[in-house]
Amino acid sequence: MSHLDPDRIALIALGEPMSLDESRHVEQCDDCTIDLFELRRTVIVGRSTVDMGDLESPPERVWDRIAAEVADLPDPVPTPDERLDADSAAPAAASRDESAPAPTQAPGTGSRSRALTRAMVGLAAGAALVLAIVGVWSFVRPAQVVEVAAATLAAFPDHPDAAGSAVVVEEADGERVVRVELDTEESEGDGYREVWLITADASALVSLGILDGSEGEFAIPDDIDIHQYVLVDVSQEPLDGDPAHSGDSIVRGELDFA
Repeated sequence: MSHLDPDRIALIALGEPMSLDESRHVEQCDDCTIDLFELRRTVIVGRSTVDMGDLESPPERVWDRIAAEVADLPDPVPTPDERLDADSAAPAAASRDESAPAPTQAPGTGSRSRALTRAMVGLAAGAALVLAIVGVWSFVRPAQVVEVAAATLAAFPDHPDAAGSAVVVEEADGERVVRVELDTEESEGDGYREVWLITADASALVSLGILDGSEGEFAIPDDIDIHQYVLVDVSQEPLDGDPAHSGDSIVRGELDFA
């Protein structure tokens, strides 16, 4: 009995309808039924990963086990051409050694062996397909941004109408940024506003940059431990050329870590 083309079985497993002849063949052919069942199950597993969140890379031992499983698979079922070549070579082999006893095989063993071989190959192919689907989804899905900490920025006495907020996030490439929003009706005058990170005891501080307008996003230097520099401060700075903090803070707040 001829079998359905493997590519055709894969398309049917993905959802393409079967023709009447194909349906009849699958009903009568155990091998094709097994192949179709395994591929359909693989497709279901693969599609179930679409809504997954962060995907972790499997440890090396997983890849080692997959490689070992594939290496232990029996030789593939010969093609019709290979079987024909083997049949034509059989008489010659028999004439060379007619005294050798013919091997015996239990009824039905060959059919079951072929079905098992095809099933194992299908399982290996299914595992590869699932890994491919997961890998492609990891590549095309939107970049994940993780919120690390947040703070409510309270007004200082000299700026009673001001308010603000700050959120620290870690982007997909590992860079940390702080997003600052400032709500105030005060005019900057001849100065500007600057965003700072300050230690809890105010013994050290670092400038993140100038806040242009009511909101901005600032990269946090790699050598800054935000568990130490827990205060987010927005100051009013004069145009005096002095890079130090003016001492005129508009708002300040302490980071609360997620």
